[in-house]
Amino acid sequence: MTVRTTLLAALSVLSLSPAAPAWDRGEATTFARLPSPTRNPEGIALDKSTGDVYVADFDVRGTRSGVGQVIVFSKEGKLRRVLDVKNSSPALLGLDFHPTTHALLVIDFGMQQVLNVNPVTGDSTLFTKLGPKAGPNALTFDALGNVYISDSFQGVIWRTPATGGPATSWASSHLLTTTGKPPFGANGIAFNRDHSAMFVANTGDDTILKIPAAGGVETAVEFTNSINGADGLAIDEQDNIWVCANQSDEIVVVDKTGKAIAKLGDFDGIGERGEPRGFLFPASLVFSGEFVLVTNLSLDTTGFGFQTVDTQWTQQVKTHTVSRIKRRIPPVHED
Repeated sequence: MTVRTTLLAALSVLSLSPAAPAWDRGEATTFARLPSPTRNPEGIALDKSTGDVYVADFDVRGTRSGVGQVIVFSKEGKLRRVLDVKNSSPALLGLDFHPTTHALLVIDFGMQQVLNVNPVTGDSTLFTKLGPKAGPNALTFDALGNVYISDSFQGVIWRTPATGGPATSWASSHLLTTTGKPPFGANGIAFNRDHSAMFVANTGDDTILKIPAAGGVETAVEFTNSINGADGLAIDEQDNIWVCANQSDEIVVVDKTGKAIAKLGDFDGIGERGEPRGFLFPASLVFSGEFVLVTNLSLDTTGFGFQTVDTQWTQQVKTHTVSRIKRRIPPVHED
């Protein structure tokens, strides 16, 4: 049999085989552009009273003023203001509005603390301070208003009262740490709808973990695996978990059994303004009406001592962005 005959036979088999299921990924478009020199948007939160969107700047180089910035956009993506967060480092991560006190809580990764930040002036007071080995990353709340903070380095979920103060260990596990890349263990966190369990992304291990509502030592179990760079997450009304996969430039949605039911968005190169098209190292997400808003961290990982398949793309970014994509779970195409 000639090579040509073998090739034709293989193509014939492929043409007769049923088509593999394919994801309808939708299209991620630009929601907002960060004003220069702010860069590396990470955390994102929605002020439900106004519709304004708050974005934390993880600029570890401190290009603007040596403190962290929070950039505020209207619900249409127009720039409202840039807050210099007083008493902070340039490395801000997760942020959110407390559901009962409406305080804007911002994680200052660089100084291992959480700040209560005035959303108009940027003035801040200390909400809680963690130890020098901590890597605070994301936060969430339970039905009573207690605040939970993921620690990417120590494998701990910390808890404080609604008003702040000293943090206590609510849950700890070796599953919340990592030796992988990127070098962040426990990251995005959220409770399911009935608050019977917390779900936690482990970025370096590509996993989603489940912790019972009582917390505890080594109570975390692996819920699902193989989300490449699982980062920020959010849970919808059906208990589907929407996860930023920062190493594959997509949003992965899994149902309450851990099965993938959608993969949304992708990276489509760098535009003329030096901004990413679609997703580039998506870090955090928030639901906003019919859309999901997603921060493009666009992180150059050579600062952590390694290169990824996206590193050289991130080095080309000049304009940092927040993307948006339709909040929908399309059917999987079977033919």
